[in-house]
Amino acid sequence: MFATDVSMAVPDLAREAQARGLASLFLPEHTHIPVSRRTPPPTGDAELAEEYRRTVDPFVVLSAAAAVTDTIRLGTGICLVAQREPIVTAKAVATLDALSRGRFDVGIGFGWNREELADHGVQPADRRAVVRERVLAMRALWNDDVASFDGTYVSFEPSWAWPKPAQPGGPPVLLGGAPGPTLFAHVAEYADGWLPIGGAGIRAAWPALAAACEAAGRDPATVRVVPFGTVPDEAKLEYYASLGIDEVVLRIPTAPRDAVLPVLDRYAPFVQRAAGLTAAR
Repeated sequence: MFATDVSMAVPDLAREAQARGLASLFLPEHTHIPVSRRTPPPTGDAELAEEYRRTVDPFVVLSAAAAVTDTIRLGTGICLVAQREPIVTAKAVATLDALSRGRFDVGIGFGWNREELADHGVQPADRRAVVRERVLAMRALWNDDVASFDGTYVSFEPSWAWPKPAQPGGPPVLLGGAPGPTLFAHVAEYADGWLPIGGAGIRAAWPALAAACEAAGRDPATVRVVPFGTVPDEAKLEYYASLGIDEVVLRIPTAPRDAVLPVLDRYAPFVQRAAGLTAAR
């Protein structure tokens, strides 16, 4: 859900999704949206949708959701790592993972809004390299009793940082983006999975993802593929299941409670259907 200050409250959404057996809840983020539209909307629309300018902080509201749920996984989809200071973000991620008892997934992306990136001091051409270093630096803080990092964009001396995440090695890092050799090289090097936005083109892209993993000395089977922002139907779920995919993130409208709950009710039957498809495999 593109959660905002005027849509259904995230703790309530998490409770209602959990009650219907849904497995996870993901939220995007934008720190701010510059009024300038030198960067066109990524949706192809003439105007940028209002929810982009009203997003809530995902770490704050997901912490509130963690406090009122006990089974549903919580995630960012996506966290704009290039626009976040990595030491502070590592602390927020570790704290949320500890608070939720290991129910957090870190969905990340490179960012598309050039003006937004510039306000955070990041050149668009550098954003992939910045994200890579910040993720590697955060992993060091999650894993090492005494962590340090020395890179082009991130550098800090040997340091202590607690709490550590509840999940060994830190929460899964899922990288969103369009398929291609650059993205797949990043997934293979430092991510735990790929979030294909919309879920199209997975079958055609899979050989390239597998090749990137093998080039990095990694078993492709260790990479999660989670179609993201999907509008579901039975045929689509069957197709994903045939590819070995066992999690799909469904799209929820940015709307108040009365408009969101009927959508959750329509999605609930897919949970049993998806469970049956997974068991059949």
